[in-house]
Amino acid sequence: MKFGNNQKNIAVGGKTVFGGTVGVCMLDTQFPRIHGDIANARTWSVPVHYRVVPGSTPKAAVYDQGKDILEGFIDAAKQLVKMGADGITTNCGFLSLFQEQMAEAVNVPVATSSLMQTQMVQSLLPKSKKVGILTIHKPSLTEKHLKAANVPLDIPIIGTENGKEFTRVILNDEKEMDIDLARQDHLDAVEELMKEHSNIGAIVMECTNMSPFAADVRKKFQVPVFNIYTFIEWFQSGLLPTRFNPDHDDPRK
Repeated sequence: MKFGNNQKNIAVGGKTVFGGTVGVCMLDTQFPRIHGDIANARTWSVPVHYRVVPGSTPKAAVYDQGKDILEGFIDAAKQLVKMGADGITTNCGFLSLFQEQMAEAVNVPVATSSLMQTQMVQSLLPKSKKVGILTIHKPSLTEKHLKAANVPLDIPIIGTENGKEFTRVILNDEKEMDIDLARQDHLDAVEELMKEHSNIGAIVMECTNMSPFAADVRKKFQVPVFNIYTFIEWFQSGLLPTRFNPDHDDPRK
């Protein structure tokens, strides 16, 4: 929309849907999407667009390093931009592997993985403290994933794969999840990380399904927790900055 002292108030089109700045390229899943999950639309403070990549599974993204699903994600990103998205993300932190290819394929900013905020979080901490990464499956998170997200290779990492619920439900794409057990998996994993590394000053959650449990981790371990929710809320605030009223309205005058 363009207007000024000598201009009419003209609305400008050019895309199909307005009001949703972020487009989410989605794995094809059926597991529960509780409030706080990237694919629960009620999670977000602003409207978002979604597009599912048919046949793309959690196991393909995590165990197979995204083999055979890259083109589907690029196509989904293009369709989301055509619909009206001004920025693109994905619903799996392991898809940092797609960052370069997806960014080159569309003409809008792309933020494929929560891992991409790790360097920024590290810069917030004193030199004596380190960021720790919480992932859904540590054995599958390789140097290649870290390099694609500009994450230091010596960063402490822990996974929830030894828990009772969370990793199994997500990676096997099961239809039911015991929320209390899933929460405990997160707490147990971070507790182990803290025992192994006494200098952890913040946590970055790799998995986009972990955000519902961030507050529990923060409360128990008293360190800041960053996840896909914090990353994408920051991302979209740059795509569509808040318009403030520049007038200095002082009720005393």
